[in-house]
Amino acid sequence: MEKSWPKAAEQASTPILEIGGARATIRLNRPKHLNRLQPDDLDALMGLFERIEADPDIRVLVLTGTGRAFSAGYDLGSIAERASAAPEAQTAGSAFEIVVDRLEDLALPTICRLNGGVYGGSTDLALACDFRIGVDSCEMFMPAARLGLHYYKGGIKRYVSRLGADNARKLFLTAEKIDAAEMLRIGYLTAMAPAAALDAEVDRLATVLSGNAPVAMRGMKRAINEFAHGRLDEADADRRARDSMRGAEIKEGIKAFSEKRPPKF
Repeated sequence: MEKSWPKAAEQASTPILEIGGARATIRLNRPKHLNRLQPDDLDALMGLFERIEADPDIRVLVLTGTGRAFSAGYDLGSIAERASAAPEAQTAGSAFEIVVDRLEDLALPTICRLNGGVYGGSTDLALACDFRIGVDSCEMFMPAARLGLHYYKGGIKRYVSRLGADNARKLFLTAEKIDAAEMLRIGYLTAMAPAAALDAEVDRLATVLSGNAPVAMRGMKRAINEFAHGRLDEADADRRARDSMRGAEIKEGIKAFSEKRPPKF
């Protein structure tokens, strides 16, 4: 079932942040418009990412939406207006692309709780998260070809690196809608659950992630992303691996293992 949220969530607003223990949750909050993102939402998300990453007590981020959809993507009117006002800036990289890249590069692990459909640019927003747990009634589609829009290269690269070229071709070139079962099959979803079990599945994974060693996870996440995008900094990855062998985390991890108890990082 859907979790209860503060009354602020009852009216449309920029994304809402909740912090509980080691977990931060960002909730997109324009349900009447299927959480379609506006320019103000992008600014708010950037600020929330900075705040979350700066707080050492936060170990995991969950991104979700209000109502029956995760998000209908970025407002197409804003895209057209931006392109008309500054065409060179638009082709060089949009504000939306910057936000999605920032989410992918967050130091802490991220979970997208797909409470419903995910469409357009928000498919890339969700794909930038490390894990995507979707309700079994969710669906997705990427309408760029139907709209006459050449999607930005960073988003296409993320689709290819995470889903493979064949699945990226199918989603981008056909602009056909796919259901949750197909989303799971191609790897867009990392897990699927009925509505009544969605929060339990998200909570389980968030608990696992928040209990693991944050410095080790941060370094490995960075290496995985760099591998995926073909730009691994090998020297830096080697340095992080060496540092971990004499760091406080491995000492606590080994001690906890020998004492048969959960580690306290």
